[in-house]
Amino acid sequence: MSVDEPTDKAAHIRHLLATEREAVRENTSHFNRERYRASTEYEGYEELRGRAREIKEDAIERLPELIETVRESVEANGGTVYVADDAADANRYVEEVVRDDGDTVVKSKSMTTEEIDLNEALEAAGVDVYETDLGEFVVQVADEAPSHLVGPSLHRSSDDIAELFNDRFDPEEPLETAQELTEFARDYLGDRIVEADVGVTGANFVLAESGTITLVTNEGNGRKVAATPDTHVAVAGIEKLLPSIEELKPFTELIARAATGQDVPQYLSMLTPPSDSPSLDFDDPTTPLSKQGSEDREFHLVLLDNGRTEMREDPQLRETLYCIRCGACANSCANFQQVGGHAFGGETYTGGIATGWEAGVEGLDTAAEFNDLCTGCSRCVNACPVEIDIPWINTVVRDRVNRGADEGQFDHLVEGLTPDEEPGGMDLGKRFFGNFETAAKLGSATAPLSNWLANAGPVRAGMERVLGIDGRRDLPQFERETFRDWFEKRGGAAASTKRARETRAAGGSLVPRDEATREAIVYPDLYTNYVRPGRGRAAVRVLEALGVHVEVPDVPSSGRAPLSQGMVATADAKASRVFGALAEHLDAGRDVVVVEPSDLAMFRREYEKFLPDASHQRLSENSYEAVEYVFGLLENGGDADVLTGPDADDPGVAYHSHCQQRTLGAAAHTQAVLDRLGYDVVLSEAECCGMAGSFGYKRDYYELSMAVGEDLATEFGGVHGNRRVVASGTSCLDQLDDLLDRKPAHPVELLDPART
Repeated sequence: MSVDEPTDKAAHIRHLLATEREAVRENTSHFNRERYRASTEYEGYEELRGRAREIKEDAIERLPELIETVRESVEANGGTVYVADDAADANRYVEEVVRDDGDTVVKSKSMTTEEIDLNEALEAAGVDVYETDLGEFVVQVADEAPSHLVGPSLHRSSDDIAELFNDRFDPEEPLETAQELTEFARDYLGDRIVEADVGVTGANFVLAESGTITLVTNEGNGRKVAATPDTHVAVAGIEKLLPSIEELKPFTELIARAATGQDVPQYLSMLTPPSDSPSLDFDDPTTPLSKQGSEDREFHLVLLDNGRTEMREDPQLRETLYCIRCGACANSCANFQQVGGHAFGGETYTGGIATGWEAGVEGLDTAAEFNDLCTGCSRCVNACPVEIDIPWINTVVRDRVNRGADEGQFDHLVEGLTPDEEPGGMDLGKRFFGNFETAAKLGSATAPLSNWLANAGPVRAGMERVLGIDGRRDLPQFERETFRDWFEKRGGAAASTKRARETRAAGGSLVPRDEATREAIVYPDLYTNYVRPGRGRAAVRVLEALGVHVEVPDVPSSGRAPLSQGMVATADAKASRVFGALAEHLDAGRDVVVVEPSDLAMFRREYEKFLPDASHQRLSENSYEAVEYVFGLLENGGDADVLTGPDADDPGVAYHSHCQQRTLGAAAHTQAVLDRLGYDVVLSEAECCGMAGSFGYKRDYYELSMAVGEDLATEFGGVHGNRRVVASGTSCLDQLDDLLDRKPAHPVELLDPART
């Protein structure tokens, strides 16, 4: 798959939305729902994730030692270990084994053998190769790439597969139902297993101490492949090694729950080959089993490096090696749920973690083809059973792709206009979105002229052609009076104290600064300051009404915009400037109230990569999402009556929380506050709006963005069509603006004492 041009990418996504979306969406959404259920019902699931992470960290650290240990144990068992440097080396070794023992191979499901194109190599050498996993068998018959780590053919419906099998195998009676298809595949592949000379498996885990191979499968054919032929070859990445069976248990509890939501794997096979039992002679039904077959069994463990050692030495990609290939990052990803691995994947690997794998084993060019499909929403962070920071890996790879680009003829002009830390050659669209703060300052200073000009036909056409901004998307409207302008115009922090006194004198709940129990700053994030200042004004009034002395200092943007484009150095520099501006307020004991959830995520999560530990800890522990902060005030004696509740004829509230707000665990507070004030609240079942910052503005991804948003539009436009729509994130508000015919608001605007 190679999709280089932007227009080709959009067309490719459009094609997949039309052909594979329905099946991919149904299957991945089902897996994701079941994962939620299974992880919630399993007591201690989060502790298990932490333990699994510790084990993988230790195993990768000790990798050279474990390779030697497994070599000794396998050879003591009578087998052979071969460490292959790369795909060609591994294929050559397996081909030599097969050539010595026959010409027919059966395989169990193995992404590692997909990675090295083992089938193609053996077939080129004249070997017949049969995949025995049903999903792999389907894609082998269809001659296409797997679309998912766990479900290779989940992009196909049973009708598709029936048509495929009937055309390929021409059965006496046409196959129609899933049961008929499964029975046909079982019988067909059963015969191939009986006839095979060599069985090739992968390995989910390899236990170094004993040389034991652990296979987790849904159909059981993996075990037949390993045990039936005289020769068994297991091909596994070196990262699959665990020290011993003592470290295996957390993974057996996690892998099926994370992958498909099953409480236990369908088949968990532990083999310590070569087996000392003779193989069966299926053509000799009379000879006792004890006297059948060959006792001369062979076992070869091929451990594949193929870039993994370099990944281990790379502090940014090293975490990728902790992956247990469960596919949870794909199932939880809104974009993957629409287009699957035939768009969101590289040569072999699919889903969020695929960027790390493809960058490590194939190179940046392959990873670059699909890396932008990760929006950094962070939903996969809590889904990953080994706590891999997948969004960060995607960001780092994006940064490397940016830095590997060749400089263009106009880069010297761009360099002078963009106050960032990036090199020449970057995609102009990414650079524009990454420097949105500059555009917002200019747009606000010249509004409303800037808004009129940006929407003029020739300008929109130029923005689409040069910057890749889709002409169908409404642009944000800049406000001439910024949030900070408004705050300063009303007197700034001094006025806040004065109003507090006046409110107290009038019997309100506010207290002046010298008597305040809390002081806070409302962080003037990029979007609240220049585009949606109304929610900032509401936040100030709400906090003042609850007795909080408020300041709105001049603080730079958080760096979320450049980070989303892979501009890591620019985001890093902004993090330092933001902390520098906030430090005096933290020193003074002021809380940091953040209206935009994606900026709160920067303070709590991403700044850990940029700031010294102590600085990050101070900022993280003292930063709050706006309504989360209100919740805390009310829980500590704040008077809810000073806030605005529903009118008698209030239509109720339909609330959609932000992806990163959910990941941080800061979404439930909004519902709790609205409930406490008497609002009738329904939460969106749709987890993602599809906008994801600049993603939904881009020409390549506009249609995918709108496809993701369909569920939310159906929900809030259907049975909840008469409710007031509120959403916490700027992206969510922008998308809902485009999806619905009524204007959404931030939840803090509902609470605003000034709301009429």
